[in-house]
Amino acid sequence: MPILSVHGLEKAFGGLHAVDGVSFEVAEGELLGLIGPNGSGKTTVLNMLSGVLDPDGGEVRLDGQPVAGLSADRLARRGMLRMFQLTRVFDRMPAFDNLLTSGLALGMDEAAATTRASELAEELRLEHVMHLDARQLSGGQRKLLEFGACFMVRPRVALLDEPFAAVHPTMKEVMAQFIRRRHAEGQTFLLVSHDMPVIVELCPRAICMNAGKVLAEGPTAQVLGDRQVIEAYLGGGDEDDD
Repeated sequence: MPILSVHGLEKAFGGLHAVDGVSFEVAEGELLGLIGPNGSGKTTVLNMLSGVLDPDGGEVRLDGQPVAGLSADRLARRGMLRMFQLTRVFDRMPAFDNLLTSGLALGMDEAAATTRASELAEELRLEHVMHLDARQLSGGQRKLLEFGACFMVRPRVALLDEPFAAVHPTMKEVMAQFIRRRHAEGQTFLLVSHDMPVIVELCPRAICMNAGKVLAEGPTAQVLGDRQVIEAYLGGGDEDDD
């Protein structure tokens, strides 16, 4: 049984079908890439999987249980943890307390959350900024902070939306190494990224969306070589919201 199963997922905004009958499965321990040109519906899919948006139709199952339409906090407590394309952290709170807050909200006690936050700060090379307010961190450091918050409690599925966008190469490599290690330990990821070299390196399998539909899926190299996928990227739209 797949850890995450999506069938016939639908979302429309007015007359625009942002997601139009999307179906796919994610196996436990899989690192699956979700790619596609701007405006293809990738972020809208993640928004529905994480409870930010309610689907108009379709089914989502996590560990075999229906979860479509559950609130973001209930989905997070079930292990569907999300990193956003536009970084979301508590700006007026110290970086360390951002991690603590995430852990406490997910049911950790203070001692365990403190230990875990310290471990993540070291692994993500953020120890030197942990006592600064999050607003004082660089854009890349803020991304790493939000990334770390997704792993205070081991997620059932980590939904990562453009984690490498506008991040310094050094920080990008820290994040990529973290993903590699967790994947080797059996962690499940659904990774949205426009960084094709990273997708090729990290994701054995990929799904490509275009105009709200699944265009191709399979081994990543095969998907990227698909004629329809190449045409979708070369002729992709200019919308900023994908």
